[in-house]
Amino acid sequence: MKARVKWVQDATMLGESGSGHAVVMDGPAEHGGRNLGVRPMEMLLLGMGGCTEFDVLSILRKSRQQVTDCVVELEAERAESEPKVFSRIHAHFIVTGKGLSEKHVARAISLSAEKYCSASIMLGQMAEITHDYEIRNA
Repeated sequence: MKARVKWVQDATMLGESGSGHAVVMDGPAEHGGRNLGVRPMEMLLLGMGGCTEFDVLSILRKSRQQVTDCVVELEAERAESEPKVFSRIHAHFIVTGKGLSEKHVARAISLSAEKYCSASIMLGQMAEITHDYEIRNA
């Protein structure tokens, strides 16, 4: 896997993925940015959310669950001193579908957290990561 981050100006950077996609990152005004894009640490959190949601959806599809929507709400706390690493991350899954099995949803989230989500497992080396979920009927 490869990526490239190019400085644009001030605190604005353009991240380019090896798969050919781009994202703007920027800092807040108090750090010389213009608030034109997500912060780099937010990118890490979004990456974890995307990684675990991808796994959960894949596992639920293989279990023949009829998912119509899935949202992962992430909340993170950072250390107060440098380096300000994530110290706690909580992922709240909202899974919507027809006749969803609570057993299957819980299992999918557990498998993602413990076996498949590389981002969660890597961040879990530094941060306490917790999960919960709610199931909504479509």
